[in-house]
Formats: sequence, structure tokens, C-alpha cells
Amino acid sequence: MVALTERVQSRLTIQTVEIAPETTAIRSLDWDRDRFDIEFVIENGTTYNSFLIQSQKVALVDTSHEKFRQLYLDTLSGLIDPTQIDYLVVSHTEPDHSGLVKDLLHLAPQITVVASKVAIQFLEELVNQPFKRQIVKSGDRLDLGNGHELEFVSTPNLHWPDTMLTYDHKTQTLYTCDVFGLHYCDDYTYDENLSLIEPDYKLYYDCLMGPNARAVLSALKRMSALPPVTTIATGHGPLLQRHKDELVERYRKWSQAQAKAETTVALFYLPEYGDSDRLAQAIANGIGKTGVMVELVDLRVTDIQEIREVMGLAAGIVIGMPSQSGADAAHTQALLNTILAASHSKQTFGLFESGGGDDESVYLLRNKLQETGVREAFAPILIKETPTEATYQLCNEAGTDLGQWLTRDRSIKQMKSLDGDLDKALGRLSGGLYIITAKKGEASSAMLASWVTQASFEPLGITIAVAKDRAIESFMHVGDRFVLNVLEEGNYQPLMRHFLKRFPPGADRFAGIKIYSSSSGCPILAEALAYLECEVVSRMETSDHWVVYSTVDAGRLANTDSLTAVHHRKVGNHY
Repeated sequence: MVALTERVQSRLTIQTVEIAPETTAIRSLDWDRDRFDIEFVIENGTTYNSFLIQSQKVALVDTSHEKFRQLYLDTLSGLIDPTQIDYLVVSHTEPDHSGLVKDLLHLAPQITVVASKVAIQFLEELVNQPFKRQIVKSGDRLDLGNGHELEFVSTPNLHWPDTMLTYDHKTQTLYTCDVFGLHYCDDYTYDENLSLIEPDYKLYYDCLMGPNARAVLSALKRMSALPPVTTIATGHGPLLQRHKDELVERYRKWSQAQAKAETTVALFYLPEYGDSDRLAQAIANGIGKTGVMVELVDLRVTDIQEIREVMGLAAGIVIGMPSQSGADAAHTQALLNTILAASHSKQTFGLFESGGGDDESVYLLRNKLQETGVREAFAPILIKETPTEATYQLCNEAGTDLGQWLTRDRSIKQMKSLDGDLDKALGRLSGGLYIITAKKGEASSAMLASWVTQASFEPLGITIAVAKDRAIESFMHVGDRFVLNVLEEGNYQPLMRHFLKRFPPGADRFAGIKIYSSSSGCPILAEALAYLECEVVSRMETSDHWVVYSTVDAGRLANTDSLTAVHHRKVGNHY
């Protein structure tokens, strides 16, 4: 039996549905959410899923986002008197799942919070009041009676250091919070239509799980020791049941491919210190575009031996500066000293300050690293204000610069790999010359393109092939708008030279270029022969490019007597 509040009255609704004997899902549906976590775009809203198990003992698995405070607490109280709840299982302490823990404990102080050791430490700061607690680790069990025996599986760094999974032996339900989730909001409780959710599932993995591929593989190994799983009760999006095995296998394949990457970057940071977690994730996503493996290392829960092991594998190092004060200051300073001692001249580094207000000096550490001969990939990123889209774009581009530097030898090798005749024949596929321009909030980007073609008449549509490691790629997701500027034959060299330059992270691509705004706010180049205003409709992934299909809804030609500039290549395996 499903109960669903009236969607027409609010874009925040609650769905309750019985998913197994004595087990109810409480799904907070956020229909209009269009950004998440590090400000990556989501197209279909999201959900925050919580679960109530009512047996001889009563357990609640996770809560919800604070924006659902009244809706969630009223719904929960309609299902059970909160004072009858015995346990609250906290899968991890990210606010979108633990945002109402303090409110719940205020209503029902008798509840025992069940979580990992690290999660309990985080909750002490979050709740800021005494509460009953039970620390659990992998293999520990909690008997609720009537066959409901909960077994816990520690899965740190997915994607927070305190994450754990919970398995109910009676219902064969695995509660996974962020793991196997996706940002997708609709009335269906389960994964009814795989084709609808595939793009969001992959985007979610790429942004949140991909940078922790080795941790994903470790979690999958621990999961394999559990009895059969009938339902994966995720923290976001639909619960997985119909396509569960296939979607889990995709995690395995994607993570194995990531873990086999020839090159690794160790990214050290302190979650919840300033904006360190989001900045680190943005840098990691930029690195990941280049096919380089990222190892995210939380300095709060890492010891010196782990630092040494990670540094032994790392070709690149990125450090988010920790606080100079507080209880963990001595511990993090010892870890920084270990990083310095293990660094060497074959590595590449980058530094950022998270805006925590009490960061270690980035320049002192920078000087020490340079003294060891380590090469700097990008200038220190200093964040003093609340991050904006431009901030995250800066971090993303910095990560991409680092990844491209580390893979430069591989790129050169690939350019030489094609058979001579095939290479020359493929190079005879010519194309026009265009500049793609885009803007989101304060962030903007541009790219010289030649892999452009008309793709449909009704509606008018075009396709553009965009390399995965291009900065503008993050501006060309479904729903994004951009301008395709057509360059003019005989008058394209100045614009081409400008946009072929290698811009430092966060640089203004349009400095010194005459522009005006399209209806969507994207820059139009005044010197272009023509322009088209476009909206991204879909994307197809290839090995190293995204093929982006977009509809065209406006445009203008400046000179009817001129032709489009054409690009002729000599070879077919690089630009």
C-alpha cells in the first residue's frame, strides 16, 4: 500500500510504502532539486530515503534533509510514536541523511544511536547533547526480534569516511545510503525502467563514487560475504530490485577500470572543515576526466602508515590545508610532515585552502614541497568566501590540468599508435571551425571545436563531440545552454589563436575579446560569422569523448556572402 501526498500542493512531498514485512520506506521527494553536493547539475530532482523496521524492537535507518523537517516528523509520527523507537541506525553523517537526528533525539531521547565509531564522533559535534550510543563495526549484529537481525558492514570513504551498510537477515534488504544511489525523483519506489535511470546512475557514480574506486571494490568484497540480497534500499532515488544485480555489477566494472589506471593522485583533505569536502570533490572530478585514479584521503581518520602507502603509489599530490588549531591539529601536522618526507621529485602537487579561517599556511608548505623538487601543477587555490559556481569550476579545471600533465606521455604515445595509412585516411575527414561558449552563474567557459554537424531537421538539432577532459564539458550536460559561434573563412585566425591558448585554471577566456550576451546569458562572439543558441538534450558516451546532441532555438548570420572556416587535418588520431 502506497501513500503519496498531493504533489500539486508542494514540490516537497513524502511517500510511504511497505517494502518488506514490518518494514516501511519513508521517501522524501525533492522534485525541483537541480544541484547537489559539489554543485553538479541533476536533471530529475532527488529523494532522501529513510526506513522504519517495526518488530519486537523498533529501528529507524537514517532520517532526512532538514528542509523536510515538519513533513518528515509528521509522517514518522503518523506511523509510530517516536518514543517507541529503540534504535536509530546512522549510515553516515552527511547532512542530507542526518539532518534531523537532533530533532528526533529531542522528541525521543530514549533512542540509542547505532553507528560507526567515526560517525559517533561526528554526531557528538552535530547533536551537541548527550545521547545513548552503540558503536558497531563489520560483522556486528543487532537483534530486533522476530527474525529481524541487522548485520553491519563497514564501508569507509563511500563517499564519507563513516559510511556503513546494514543488512536485515529476515527481509534480505541491504540498506546502503549513498552507495548504489542516484539523484532521480518520481512516483516509482523501485527501479522499474532501467533506461530512465541509467544516465543519473552513471553521473552519480562518476561524481561521488568514482574517486573512491578502490574503496568501492573493498565494499563489494565485504558485501559478497553476506547472504543473498533481495532489495537494495538506497538513500537516494529508487530502491534497486528488478535490475539490482546488473547495477551492482556496473559498480564493479567501473571501479575495476578506475583502479587499473596507470596513474594515481593522492588527495588529502579534512571533510567538514570550511568547504574542504566540496572543493576536494571538484578537484577530484577534474582529475578523473583525464583517466587518472584519485585516492581521497581523510586526514581525520588516517594514520601515518596509510599515508606512507598512499604516497608510495601517488604520481600526484593535492592537499587541502588543515586547521592550525583544535584537537586534531597535532595529528594532522604529523601527517603533513609524513607527506613531506615521502614526497619526491617525480611527483606533481597542488594545494588549496578551504576557507576554514584557520588554515595552515599554504605558502610555507608550498615552499617545502618545491625544495624537495616536486613540480607544482597549479597555483594555490585560496578560498576566503563562500564557494560559487566559478569556484568549483576553478577547482575542476585545476584538477584537469594536473591530470593532463601526469598523462602527457600516454597522450603522446597514443598519437603515434595508429597505422600510417589509416591515420592519414582518417585525417581527411574535415570539419568547420567553431567556438563553443557557455555560462552558468559566475562561471564561463569556451572551446575551439571542429567536430560539429547538423543532426536533425525537426526539431533543428546539432551534435558536438567534446573530449572528456575539456573544461567546457561540465557546461554541456542535459538542460544546459550554450552558443555555437561559427568562424568566418579568412577571418578566423585571431579567434582561433586566442581560444587555442592554454588558460590557467579559473582564467577569463573572454579577456580582450568583444562579446555580447545571448538570451540565455552565454557569450556571443562579435567577430563570429554566425551564431546558434542551443540547449543540450542528450549525451552519448564514447571512450574519450561525449557526443552531445542539442536543439537549436535561435541564431543569426552576420554576412550572407561569407563562408564557414574549414579545418583540414593531416592525421586522424589527434586534433
